[in-house]
Amino acid sequence: MITGVIKNKIDKIWTDIWAGGITNPLTVIEQLTYLMFIRSLDEKELENESMEVAMNQPVDKIFPQSAVGQSMRWSKFKNKDSREIYEIISQKVFPAIKQMKFGKLPDFDEKGNLIEVIDASGKAEDDTAFARYMKDATFLIPTAQVLEKIITGLDDLYEHDIAELDMQGDAYEYMLSKLSTAGQNGQFRTPKHIREMMVELMAPTPDDTICDPACGTAGFLVSSAKYIRDHYEFDMTTEQWEHFGGAAFTGFDTDPTMLRISAMNLMLHSITNPKIEYKDSVSKQNQIKGKYTVCLANPPFKGTIDAESINDDLKAVTNTKKTELLFLALFLRMMEKGGRCACIVPDGVLFGSSKAHKSIRKELVENHQLRAVISMPSGVFKPYAGVSTAVLVFTKTGAGGTENVWFYDMKADGFSLDDKRSEIADNDIPDIIHRFHHIEQEAERERIEQSFFVPKEEIVENDYDLSINKYKKVEYVPVEYPSTTEILADLNELEMEITKGLAELEGML
Repeated sequence: MITGVIKNKIDKIWTDIWAGGITNPLTVIEQLTYLMFIRSLDEKELENESMEVAMNQPVDKIFPQSAVGQSMRWSKFKNKDSREIYEIISQKVFPAIKQMKFGKLPDFDEKGNLIEVIDASGKAEDDTAFARYMKDATFLIPTAQVLEKIITGLDDLYEHDIAELDMQGDAYEYMLSKLSTAGQNGQFRTPKHIREMMVELMAPTPDDTICDPACGTAGFLVSSAKYIRDHYEFDMTTEQWEHFGGAAFTGFDTDPTMLRISAMNLMLHSITNPKIEYKDSVSKQNQIKGKYTVCLANPPFKGTIDAESINDDLKAVTNTKKTELLFLALFLRMMEKGGRCACIVPDGVLFGSSKAHKSIRKELVENHQLRAVISMPSGVFKPYAGVSTAVLVFTKTGAGGTENVWFYDMKADGFSLDDKRSEIADNDIPDIIHRFHHIEQEAERERIEQSFFVPKEEIVENDYDLSINKYKKVEYVPVEYPSTTEILADLNELEMEITKGLAELEGML
């Protein structure tokens, strides 16, 4: 749990960076990501050295064993003069981590040139996510003084407040929460509690292969990893832990900065080699079919793409350029049979009257199993936007299976629905999770209640409309008002009491 003290310390670091002239929140996060990564390498190296002593045999090292290589370690440079720290990081550490391969940093020759890292097998190319996306990274901290303040602030935070891995992930999550603007295609950072609700609905296991084809900062993958650790950590086999460390989690995005942040975020949550790739998921570049058992996503809402680049498989399901519709078709294609998906869609997907809108809804209802439509209040994504959204939950069957669709009208998510999003007591999320996992108990609920079933036949009759207001019944309760004569009598009596009171007040003066 992130306390006020930790938030204040993070805010102070953030303010120091802003004061140095870096005002784009994404750039701030990116620069902090690099520094956190540099520090985490030294932490890992300290573990390697302890293991070497304990086992009394050599262990592969991250840092070169030369004088220059050892000078790049956080613990060795953090207390030096600010100008020396700046020179070491900008001229040595940063160029080295951009060329990091196979978990090792390169050394420098006598002329100051980097020596390429070669794997024991003779390979010179590394395929880890962070190594791939660090190649285009740029060090932008403007001055030695600003860098020193950041390093001092981070070191204090790590040593006194976030020593545990989970706390480090939570601290990074708080930093990511400062990304308070939407991308040009309508991408929003999904609030943590909404992600965790969707993960709880999916209930991933250590054997699942989970994908977010619009991963952003990898929030859904991080929440899935946390769920698996919380529920299965002490029962997982060696094979399942190996799967957890990499192959279990896949994310795609078209923003290299987001990919770097995603890789860092996952590494902070014990996922050492996730499959994070640069890929336009709905384009012809993506040919993945029937591979994943779980899809979790909040795809971009308002973007459109070039019709020529859209994968033909997706256009066959919904012939459109709207990304929110194409991603629904994409989930169905990328999942294996029996795969399950929870995704966020704008309300327009639920009731849009275009042929493309109707065709994707028909596909979900007729050819697969649409399980739930959870309508969310419009303030969930503030301060990004006030757009109304819903969570769709469905299973890929390829042979139908929709009988009754469960609708839930979420009215509160535990936070105020204004721009401040302050924590409040009202919260429907625990009720949603409980009812979804005890769905058989919902059969008798009436349409005037917050959740209820709608049979497939009724949805078909309504042109596959999935908006909850189409099916919800409003209960009108007659209100009895007093007659006009009684109201006038009450007013006259009140007037007499006021006159009497004024007379008593005058008598006292």
